[in-house]
Amino acid sequence: MFLRNCWYVAAWDYEVTTNLFTRKILGETVLFYRRADRKVVALADRCCHRRAPLSIGRREGDCVRCMYHGMLFGPDGRCVEIPGQDVIPKKAKVHAYPVEERHRWIWIWMGDPEKADPSLIPDTRWVDDPDWKGTPPGYLNFRSNYELLNDNLLDFSHLAYVHLSTLGGSETYAQLKPEIEVLDRGIRISRWLYDFAPPPFVARLLPAGNVDRWNDYDFLVPGILIMNSGFAPAGSGAKQGNRAGAIEFRSCQAVTPETENTTHYFFSQPRNFANDDPITDRMLDTALRTAFKEDLDMIEAQQKRWEESSDDELVLINADVALVQFRRIMDRLRLEERESSRG
Repeated sequence: MFLRNCWYVAAWDYEVTTNLFTRKILGETVLFYRRADRKVVALADRCCHRRAPLSIGRREGDCVRCMYHGMLFGPDGRCVEIPGQDVIPKKAKVHAYPVEERHRWIWIWMGDPEKADPSLIPDTRWVDDPDWKGTPPGYLNFRSNYELLNDNLLDFSHLAYVHLSTLGGSETYAQLKPEIEVLDRGIRISRWLYDFAPPPFVARLLPAGNVDRWNDYDFLVPGILIMNSGFAPAGSGAKQGNRAGAIEFRSCQAVTPETENTTHYFFSQPRNFANDDPITDRMLDTALRTAFKEDLDMIEAQQKRWEESSDDELVLINADVALVQFRRIMDRLRLEERESSRG
C-alpha cells in the first residue's frame, strides 16, 4: 500500500524540540527529538524488550530511557544500558530512521536505510528564502486515504467548483487542457488562463481589471507539490517572461500517509510581494486555510463514499490524465520495491 523507499515530510521544524514528540507515519508511530547539537533523531516508538512506548520514557542527555524496565537507548537506536545486566545483546536496539532537515521541513525515510539518498529530497527552498515571504507553517489532518489528496492536487480543474468563491473564481478554469509531462519520479503540469476576472483573493491584491493566470508545478513522489503560480494584468506577456506588475507564489505542499485512511498535509505559500505587510499576511493565510478546509470537507466526504462502494467501476474523464499517470509511477516504484525486498 505504501511506498517506503522515499522521503516523506514528517514535521515542521518547530514541532521537534528537545522534548519527546511522536507522529504516526505509514502506520508506524515514530519518536522524534533533538540532540544537544540540535540534530533530529527519529526512532521507532517501542522498546525492543516489551514494546513499551519510548515516548513516555525519559530523556537522559541524547539518550532515551524506557520507563518500564529501564533500558537506555542512544540516538542511533542501540541499547547502551540494561539495569542489573552487564552484557547487552546485539539485538537490543530499536529502529533508527534516516532524517534530514531542509527548509523548515523534517524529512524521514521509512524504508531501507541503506537506500536513503538525500539527493532525492525535492527542492523547497522558497519556504525559508528571505526574498520570499511564506504563510505561517500549515498543517491539516485528513480522515482519508492519502491517494485521494494526491488526486486532488494533480487535477486543478476542481478549483472551478470546490473553490469557486476562494481560489477558483471562474468555471472557465475547468475547461482548460493542461500541458502534462511525465517525469521519472513525478508529473509536470502547466495550466494558463488568459484575460479573465481574478478570483476573490487576488482581486484585493491587483488593480481592477482582468488578469492572466498560470499554475506551473511539479508533483513528485510520494506526494510533493512545488508550484510556480501567479497573476499578471491581462495581455502583459507574462508567459513570455514579462512579469512586470505580476504577483507570484511558490507553493510547497506535502502529503504524508498517517494510516491507510488518515493523512498528514503540510503546506506553505511563499510570495515575492508585500513581504512586510501584515494585512496581506493575514489575508493570504486566511484565504489559503479556507480553501484547504474546502478540500478537506470534499475529500473526507469522498472517503466515506469510497468505503461504502469501493467495488464500483470508476468512470475516467480527461481531467484524470495526470493523476492516472502519477498512480502508474507509484505502482511501478512499489512493485520495484517489493521485487527488491524478495532478493
